[in-house]
Amino acid sequence: MKRILDCTASDFRKMNGQELKQAIRAGEGRTMLSENMATVPPLYPNVTNSELAASFGADLLLLNIFDVFDPKISGLEVGKHAVERVKHLTGRPVGVNLEPVDLDAEKLEDLDVLETGRQATEASLKEARKLGFDFICLTGNPKTGVTNNELLGAIKKSREIFGEDGMIIAGKMHGAGVAGETGGEIITEEDITKFIEAGADVILMPAPGTVPGITLEKTEGFVRHAHSKGALVMLTIGTSQEGSDEQTIREIALGAKMAGADIHHIGDAGFYGIAVPENIFTYSIAIRGRRHTYARMAVSINR
Repeated sequence: MKRILDCTASDFRKMNGQELKQAIRAGEGRTMLSENMATVPPLYPNVTNSELAASFGADLLLLNIFDVFDPKISGLEVGKHAVERVKHLTGRPVGVNLEPVDLDAEKLEDLDVLETGRQATEASLKEARKLGFDFICLTGNPKTGVTNNELLGAIKKSREIFGEDGMIIAGKMHGAGVAGETGGEIITEEDITKFIEAGADVILMPAPGTVPGITLEKTEGFVRHAHSKGALVMLTIGTSQEGSDEQTIREIALGAKMAGADIHHIGDAGFYGIAVPENIFTYSIAIRGRRHTYARMAVSINR
């Protein structure tokens, strides 16, 4: 098995979720994931945001605001082949956000009503598998009412549907509009244990400095706990700081690396739908230097 740093499009095409997980593990904290909104107009009209993110150094692409029953990627064809098309054009593994909404959650604010194709139901998870996604990310956008309790149930459903070979990422980047799961209380060691026992391969949590109370010390403890149970960790920028200045991006990147991140996530709200592309590049340079960043940017999808 190759480390993800050395993988090309032909390698990714042959991998199942667990092989991708092992390639990430072998990369030793040098995996860059870019989240993109699928249905908003791309930053530039002649190229999708996914292609743009890949060209600036992203190893993995995560589609947000994607309805599995009405699959659309702005700038590409509509329909059941949209996911395969973006995978072909970028040469990268592609995942999707699905959201385990808790209708009984104690609200901090007025919540949005999500299309059923964006929620983490049994039917939507089965449809996501049919569409050919390489991994599933169970999380919550702002104002969606996603709770850790509902995440736990969604992890179990996902494992049943995707089987032992699937790769499942689960956790919250911010409070998602729910009381009692914000700031430093967004996740606990007990939550991490339950998520892993339910079948999560990768625990998602905010990077230090992105959510109030999420410190380097606290995050490092959570990461150490997840690693001790065999899971990987993805530390995230889900609070619009993907639109910050480059010095802030470097500080977050190095903090996440010191905390032990296996996957480094940069969100989709730097511009509307994608991080500031230069910040994808800046983050990548900070965690793995020019050698691996330039190689990922330059490698042909025909390799």
